[in-house]
Amino acid sequence: MSEVRETWFDQPLVFSIAERDVRGRLVRLGPVLNTIMSAHRYPPVAEKLLAEALVLTVLLASTLKDDDSQLTLQAQTGGGPIDLLVCDFRGNELRGYLKFDAERLAEVGADPTLFALFGEGFLAITFDQAATGERYQGIVPLEGSSIAAAAEHYFDQSEQIPSLIRLAARHDDAGCVAGGLLLQHLPEGEEGRDRLHVRGDHPEWQHIETIAATLKGEELTDPATSLETLAWRLFHEEEVRIEPGATVARGCRCSTGYFAGVLRQFPATERADMADESGNIVVDCAFCSRLFPIPLAEIAASG
Repeated sequence: MSEVRETWFDQPLVFSIAERDVRGRLVRLGPVLNTIMSAHRYPPVAEKLLAEALVLTVLLASTLKDDDSQLTLQAQTGGGPIDLLVCDFRGNELRGYLKFDAERLAEVGADPTLFALFGEGFLAITFDQAATGERYQGIVPLEGSSIAAAAEHYFDQSEQIPSLIRLAARHDDAGCVAGGLLLQHLPEGEEGRDRLHVRGDHPEWQHIETIAATLKGEELTDPATSLETLAWRLFHEEEVRIEPGATVARGCRCSTGYFAGVLRQFPATERADMADESGNIVVDCAFCSRLFPIPLAEIAASG
């Protein structure tokens, strides 16, 4: 490795193994994760699910080309105790929220499957590209034992890119820590060559995949091990090129001005029906768990 800088928390590590046509991302979330979690009291099962989803969001968003682009990850229920899971990332700011039925969630046990959590749910991953104004969305069933397995299914079905995803989360006296690895085989771009998904095998990819599959959850969440060290342990026989990504912050775009703009789209009669006795429409931001009283007069004046 040519890079000596150590990367620890709330900052993805981007790496590539050129001789194997492989690119990867590692990230470990700590302080930013606990700030997001502090807005709600999540039971352990819900906290683990949201923590892993937030890590996955950062891993996927690290492929965005500019700061104004956005990635949104959403998992919706088909009758399970989880009603909605949503995370998004824009401008290096991350937020997430989980809506659930506490009584039903308490019945699923400590290590539930995705079906136990969501029923016949689905996973949607949306890329909004600011530079081109294009939006791309892939939707796959929530199948498998984890959100990582569902995301691998997404890449297999929507992108047709061989991928490996590992996610892990734990909670101790210091709070919640979660980490993840995203590894992908680069598509072959040379004219005349077969696309990856139509070839019967990928020996270069299979070699790297076998090595990466040995990564343990304890390593991803170990605060004493830098991300560079993890990459070196896994691929010490390869030439690995690394580059630290931008630091991730907790970001919620809620504000009085933003909500006033949204409410202004409603007819005045409907706004009047939404207002309380003081003449305010009280907006509850699910992401940060804050209440925003918006005066009707302010909404009208801002128009």
